Amino acid sequence: MSAPVLDPDLLQAFVAVADHRSFTRAATALNRTQSAVSMQVKRLEERLKAELFHRSTSSVDLSAAGEGLLGYARRILSLNAEAIGRVREHGTDGRVRLGVMDDYGTLIVPPLLREFVADYPLIHVEMETGLTSSMTDRLGEAYDLVIAMHPEGRGEGELLRTEQAVWAASASHRVEEFDPLPVALYPQGCLFRAWAMQALDEANRPWRLAFVSHSLSAVEAIAAQGLAVTVVKSGTFPPALRRLTARDGMPRLPRAEIRLHRAPNLSRAASLLADHLVAALRQQTKRAS
Repeated sequence: MSAPVLDPDLLQAFVAVADHRSFTRAATALNRTQSAVSMQVKRLEERLKAELFHRSTSSVDLSAAGEGLLGYARRILSLNAEAIGRVREHGTDGRVRLGVMDDYGTLIVPPLLREFVADYPLIHVEMETGLTSSMTDRLGEAYDLVIAMHPEGRGEGELLRTEQAVWAASASHRVEEFDPLPVALYPQGCLFRAWAMQALDEANRPWRLAFVSHSLSAVEAIAAQGLAVTVVKSGTFPPALRRLTARDGMPRLPRAEIRLHRAPNLSRAASLLADHLVAALRQQTKRAS
């Protein structure tokens, strides 16, 4: 003999009566008639073959069976609401314009987008990589979301993680010993470019700008060939390069914050992606710590 199925509508009536200790107040809360609520509770009791309430003219109290069922009923209703919401959101459609730094757009974000698109196949994400210092000024106009880098303790948006700026060079060439020091950096507007120049100047270290490019892979290729040193994030440190420290004669660089910026009046599609990115990146940081 199969076990009885617990109808969420019946459980909803049962929980309402248990919460309000009154069939009348439960009916008002559910926008149903008192007789309808009473009938639903009766049907649930018949299905379970158990009395769920002790009723009197002045009170309605849970029976032992009712007390045992209440926690399960709340969990079933919560899962029911979650399942319905998930299915409905799965059908959400729209377009989301995402701006992100080159290294995050290459290494960090693509797996997160794969997960997101699997859950929301009707949402089309358009991602652009580059210098994010100017992207935040165009939120709402050109971008719905921007993942940008800021000096530690400064900048708006939601904090996702912190990153240490570090020097990097070829694994097989001692380019850090050159004088002047050749440096490969990104164009003006890049925070790491400004930090590298300032740190070298303050350390009175002679240097020259040997290579400039918007392309992360191009800058890393130059560094890997021993033609220059560069600056990267510790969290996305290229495996082909070698980390340089004070023992190599390099000045220490500041820490940066990675923050998510949302345009005003986001669509539901953009809000879903933003929430997914925040949760996923924070979870990655938690696992790494």
